[in-house]
Amino acid sequence: MDTSRHVARRLLEVGAVKLQPQEPFTWASGLRSPIYCDNRVLLSYPAIRTEIIQALGGVAGAIQGVDGVAGVATAGIPHGALLADRLQLPFIYIRSSAKEHGRRNRIEGRITPGHRYLVVEDLISTGGSSLQAVEALRAAGGEAAATVAIFTYGFPAAERAFERAGVPLHTLSNYTVLLEEAEARGSISAADVAALGDWRQDPRAWSENFSA
Repeated sequence: MDTSRHVARRLLEVGAVKLQPQEPFTWASGLRSPIYCDNRVLLSYPAIRTEIIQALGGVAGAIQGVDGVAGVATAGIPHGALLADRLQLPFIYIRSSAKEHGRRNRIEGRITPGHRYLVVEDLISTGGSSLQAVEALRAAGGEAAATVAIFTYGFPAAERAFERAGVPLHTLSNYTVLLEEAEARGSISAADVAALGDWRQDPRAWSENFSA
């Protein structure tokens, strides 16, 4: 079994991803969504957690010139720290904004100017938080070797954003594979797959047009 399918099955098994096209979730933005992903759930399952870190390590091994690992706060921190430990590399993490007290750090840990960091996220949606972290990393003198994440919704706009920023993006699994696995498990119907596909094409329009 390929990694993307194995990871998708694990996400579904432990409920890290939930699909509810008939009873959508409401995101912080106010948009309604038929999917909710919380990869922090994986941390509570040691065997699966280990599988995920091994898979991330495999991705990292194919990226040349990695000097350290940078976790994106908050959900990318634990996965990034575990990956850094596995790779025996320095670890830092990047806040969404600088602290308002103490040393007012945006980046925690010791960053080395000129070093190339693997930026770790749990989930890629719009890519905004990851690319803001890349900007902070660059402003501090570091470089982004690539961004790695467990899962992506696969929004075309996010993929274009990473391309514009010149940051390679690697994810263990993706939305298309997840839907295939969910349908194979009988978790969703063919009609649900169509609705979920419509959402990915235009989340805002889907949310506005949804009627319970």
